[in-house]
Amino acid sequence: MKISELAKRTGVPKETIHYYVREGVLPKPRKKGRNVADYDEEHVEQIRIIKALQDSYFLPLSVIKKIIRQQRKQSPSELSSFHLLREYFRPLDRFLTREIAGREAFQDATGLAPKWLEKMEAWGIIMAGNVNGEPVYSQDDVIIGKLLVDMERIGFGPKDGYDPENLKPISDFVRDDVKRVQKGYYDTNLGSLSAEELEEKGSKFTEIMSL
Repeated sequence: MKISELAKRTGVPKETIHYYVREGVLPKPRKKGRNVADYDEEHVEQIRIIKALQDSYFLPLSVIKKIIRQQRKQSPSELSSFHLLREYFRPLDRFLTREIAGREAFQDATGLAPKWLEKMEAWGIIMAGNVNGEPVYSQDDVIIGKLLVDMERIGFGPKDGYDPENLKPISDFVRDDVKRVQKGYYDTNLGSLSAEELEEKGSKFTEIMSL
């Protein structure tokens, strides 16, 4: 792909892409001519990693360069763990609202297609609340939506023979278990922790169980 398409897909200006290449953070593109450079999906993914590390962890480019070098030596399982941490445990999210209002906003946040959001809601896998007539999605709904998109990306989608409705008994079990465990935790610690501490710990526990 041309650099213009790479810039459009990643939201990073051409000048910044050239800078990444010069600094060795991004691989050099394959030359197709004297003034024509060809970029591929590796460049797209690499730029997304750079942006995530900058936006979520506030790391300078010199540190990101070292992380990327180390990442090239990692096994597939280590890369999967890195992706999980990068996508779902971002420190910046702790300062943002834990709920998303509206279906379009939810689709933008997760990448889940409208027809699949409708199915997931019908099956009770994703369950929105209702505030003033507008659907409101919780943090675990967002995490489930992102994971559904990732499952399809790696080959576990409807076109691959996987029926997403199989997730319903799993999500039912997890939701029930989260409620049961949280109730026991709150009953035990209600007098020793503040309301803010209970909310924070409960949110983190819900996030981990959703994953």
